[in-house]
Amino acid sequence: MLWYCGKRKTCYGAQTMGLRERKKQRTAQAIEDAALSLFAERGFQATTIADIADAAEIAPRTFFSYFPSKESVLFGDFDETFQSLAEHLDARGDQSLLDAIRAWIVELIDHGGLPDERERRRREIIDAHEELLAHERQLTTSFEALISVAAATELGAEPGDLHPRIIAAATAATFTALRPGPDAPAPPAGADPLQPLDDALAFLRGGMAALRARGDG
Repeated sequence: MLWYCGKRKTCYGAQTMGLRERKKQRTAQAIEDAALSLFAERGFQATTIADIADAAEIAPRTFFSYFPSKESVLFGDFDETFQSLAEHLDARGDQSLLDAIRAWIVELIDHGGLPDERERRRREIIDAHEELLAHERQLTTSFEALISVAAATELGAEPGDLHPRIIAAATAATFTALRPGPDAPAPPAGADPLQPLDDALAFLRGGMAALRARGDG
């Protein structure tokens, strides 16, 4: 999904990080790079944690100091990302659900930047392995449930009602569709990187307005 790309990047500038923190970040990135290369070369299932540790020139036990599993190299920031969105939606006040989601995504981009080559490689690996796609779909249901609760509050409905669930499912599907495919052309020079996001939100706002009107009718 667009809001979860698995980035393991600090939200703070390097100038605020001590030597120990910078060293840990470099080690984490070295493990990621080694894992991504091996996953692409050998496949996810054929790659062992020992293989990754050897390629990253660390002990296997050091791997577990950074990642609890192979999957966590690809999806390791899920809990942090989920909690971030939950807190953002809880604190949105009078801001609409979709405006709050946009503000949250912009904040993520401001902190982590747009997807880089490491993220594109990660995406290619996930897309190439059905077991990883299935794991990602399972994670996505948690985001849908979170958005359904927020949509229900905005519509004056219950989270399990049809309309909030439609909004949550449509939001998840729409943002998944925003992921650039491997053959997607590069955006034109000077293009607004947020234009696809705003197009998606315009679509979702229209659908939400239509559902609200039906509920009021």
